[in-house]
Amino acid sequence: MRLARIELGGQAFWALVDASGKHCRRVRAPFACWAGLGPGLQLEALDLAGERLPLATVRLLPPLEPGSRVFGVGLNYLSHLERLGSQAPAHPLAYLKPESALVGAYDPISHSPLTRQLDYEVELVAVVGRALHEEPRATACLLGFTVGNDISARDAGQQIGRLDLLTQKAMDCTTPVGPWVVTADALGGEQQPALELRLSVNDEVRQRDNTRHMIFPLDELLNYLDARIKLRPGDLVFTGSTHGVGLESGRFLQPGDQVVAQISGIGQLRNRIGAPCPLGPARGAGRLGLPLDH
Repeated sequence: MRLARIELGGQAFWALVDASGKHCRRVRAPFACWAGLGPGLQLEALDLAGERLPLATVRLLPPLEPGSRVFGVGLNYLSHLERLGSQAPAHPLAYLKPESALVGAYDPISHSPLTRQLDYEVELVAVVGRALHEEPRATACLLGFTVGNDISARDAGQQIGRLDLLTQKAMDCTTPVGPWVVTADALGGEQQPALELRLSVNDEVRQRDNTRHMIFPLDELLNYLDARIKLRPGDLVFTGSTHGVGLESGRFLQPGDQVVAQISGIGQLRNRIGAPCPLGPARGAGRLGLPLDH
């Protein structure tokens, strides 16, 4: 199944996308009633509306259930670390993103004036369907997967010589997610996914890999997070990105660039980088950590 979060006429709701990818039907059942059913999820549980809506007439939102959290994981592909002269870490590196950082599959990406090194990172995103509790295999608790582009401000924190994850990973309207959630049973069930990742900038392929090359597999990532913050239905977990990012080559995103991130079996994000908007006088004063060449 493909389940999208859409907006129509000022209302946001979940919808089932048909096999053609051209139409959808509204899901009337509450998220909590069907998200945790796993392979047992059937159409009847969704309580679908009869009307078929053309997908071209709705806006695809990030597939995040209201009130859910967004977790990020870094340093999870060895090829990426090797190109930076680093080794695999002893355990995952994780962080939280605010909901306001997310944008939809075709929305513009904000280019903050706080960075000169806006970077791209295609990532598999896991969607939690139910709490892990004592489930021996964490991936059994997933609803499914979607595509993420964990846009990063690489120069954040340079002036203080420290990691500044708030600026690097959490800025408003910088993280595309979508276009929909593909249920786990359609992508290997409880097994570690082996899906092709690909990202291009202005039709030039920059990243290409397979999710089977993660250092920390999904079960381990979910266990790591849940041991610290209990995962809830609807939470999103970004699982890390592979080699080919701008940090390795010095080729960062510029206003007007079109970025296409895609994962086999799920779909693609197609987003354009917006022009930097200057900070207003009230926000443009003080020690803001602006780029060194600002």
